[in-house]
Parts: sequence; C-alpha cells; structure tokens
Amino acid sequence: MNAPAGTTSGGPGTPAPIPVLIVDDDVRVARNHRELVDSMPGFTVVASAHTAAEALEAVRRHRPGLVLLDLFLPDRTGLAVLEELRSATWLREVGVIDVVMITALRDVEHVRTAMAMGALHYLIKPFPLRQLRDQLERYAAARKRMAAMSTVTQNDVDALFGMMRPMASRSMAKGLTPATAERVAEALRSREGDVSAVEVSEATGIARVTARRYLEHLCAEGRAELTLRYGQAGRPEHRYTWVP
Repeated sequence: MNAPAGTTSGGPGTPAPIPVLIVDDDVRVARNHRELVDSMPGFTVVASAHTAAEALEAVRRHRPGLVLLDLFLPDRTGLAVLEELRSATWLREVGVIDVVMITALRDVEHVRTAMAMGALHYLIKPFPLRQLRDQLERYAAARKRMAAMSTVTQNDVDALFGMMRPMASRSMAKGLTPATAERVAEALRSREGDVSAVEVSEATGIARVTARRYLEHLCAEGRAELTLRYGQAGRPEHRYTWVP
C-alpha cells in the first residue's frame, strides 16, 4: 500500500487527495463509482477507463494511488492488467499501484490469483455502494496511519492489514455487531465536527455505553478519532470525530 505523497494548497502537511482510477467496461457502473469516489473527502478521480488498454495508458499518464479494477474487460482481463502493473517494467516506471478488484465472478481461483498478485481486496458485484465507501474509508485510514510511521512493529503490521478488512463479527469485541457498527459509523460520518457518545446514542437509539463501545471500535480501526474536551471541573468529555 502506497503512503500518501505531496500536499494540497490547503497548507503544509495537508495530505493530497488520493488519486483514483476507475476501470469498468460498463459505463453506467463506472459513472456510479466515480460519483461515489468524488463525493468522499480525501479522494479524487483522475480518470475512468473501459478497456485494459485505456487502463494502462491512464495509469502511465495519471499515476493513480488506487485503481478500482473490473475483472471483465473487452480486450484483456483485469487480472492481466494487474499482472502487468506488478511486472518489473511497470514497477520501475510508475511504482506500486494499489488495486481493488471489482467483479461479478465468484470463482475461487480468480480470488486466489488476485490475492497472490497483491490486490488489496476483491469486491463481488452486485454490492451496495456503501460497501465500496467502507472499503475506501478503510484504505484512506490505513494510508494515513502508514504515513506517520518510519518503522513498524508486528502489531503495526497486524493493525494495517486489519484496517483493510471489512467489519466481521469475529474481529469485533463480544457483543458488537457489524450492522450496528455501520449505524454508528453513519451517524458519526453525517455530523460536522466532534460528537459525544450521548449524541450518537440519541441519533441511533442505542444505549450511551453501547454507543461508546462502538465509537472506541471505530477509533481502533482508524476511522474515527478521540479528543478530550476539558471543562471547568470534573472529568474530561470524550468527543469523537469521523476521519475523512
């Protein structure tokens, strides 16, 4: 996974938007994915391509950080494109490009091959757009964490790989569920500025203590951040902010 590079005009230290290339032979699907990506802070679509040849040319021209790559293309397969991007020639020319495969094909051998070639994830069509949004948010959070590191421990590596995986009950604390976690994430995502567990509780209808557990889970994933607000007396208030 590439670490973010460059800054925006927002000032020193401001991460540049992650450039994304969308590759899909279906123009309508490509448009839907483009609209979603462009709506997310921290991402920008640099191009859309509908064939393997167009995809490789767009990679050479735009040097994207991430490619959303369809498996079925009219001239070559998405796996052939991924294989070329991982070749020594392309690695020397454009560097490592992160790839998420998107396809309707459910054959396990294709999944295995994509993983062996270094695809970050494999999304099976049809899927709700919120699933793609979730994957992009995880990707951005992992890049942000990696950018702050110079060396890593095994715990760091485990955390980075874990951040790229969708919520699963086996990876969540006892009593937490993916469905409720998504409700809490949506409540936090839709708010401007920081919120408290009480406010999330009111927005989702779950208990304050439960809301706080889910918020802590999102912080552990890198998709939310905790800040402490100190008042005149008593313990500091925990405030949570969505990480765009």
